[in-house]
Amino acid sequence: MNFILLQFFLITSVLFGGLLVSYLKTNYKKYTIKLTLAFSGGFLLAIVFCHLLPDLYQHHHETIGLYILIGFLVQFILEYFVGGIEMGRTQSKTKFSIPFTLFLALSIHSIIEGFPLGNAQGSHIVHLGHVHSSLFWGILFHQIPVAIALMSLFVDSNISTRKSWLFLIIFALTTPFGAIIGLFVNPEDFGVDIHVVLAIVVGMFLHISTIIIFETSENHRINLLKLICILVGAGLAMLLP
Repeated sequence: MNFILLQFFLITSVLFGGLLVSYLKTNYKKYTIKLTLAFSGGFLLAIVFCHLLPDLYQHHHETIGLYILIGFLVQFILEYFVGGIEMGRTQSKTKFSIPFTLFLALSIHSIIEGFPLGNAQGSHIVHLGHVHSSLFWGILFHQIPVAIALMSLFVDSNISTRKSWLFLIIFALTTPFGAIIGLFVNPEDFGVDIHVVLAIVVGMFLHISTIIIFETSENHRINLLKLICILVGAGLAMLLP
């Protein structure tokens, strides 16, 4: 996919999530977040197991598991600051203020996952084109429910519409920014294998997808509609070439 078009879709996915919040009635927002999260959780999990992990272990040595674990732990740390917004929690402790720590943690996460997109786009390694496609769709489908949750948090915090959209637009630019950095910064120039960064992102995806699936359940029971969303997401991911 053309790099400019890729950037456009990444930005649009976040703005689309914000628009959904603007037009959805309050009663439907939480339900929409849960269902879109269930879909993205299933999609991410299938992307990891059917596309990204096989590629990593096929083209890298056995120590790649260490970097996947590092990515898992990095996301665990970021989750402490994010406060569960990626899992659909939109309650704010503070009214009339931007939750800056949360916003910063989300932005760091987005920049990190965008970095290997740029690496794959600018790399001469042929098989990374396949990884590029899987990673792109995984990020795209995950950004929509995150944007819905983030915009809902802004609304619940009674932040002005102008400020809410300003910060959502800034957030929409973080993953493309990470991709631009990855396009021009080759980890191998610093003695780091290009697959290491991807492995860290895969570890982050593993943490997000598994937690999402558990968080969409009520008392550890998943209702039929959420189960269908998870299965549809997983099935769609398995259909990717």
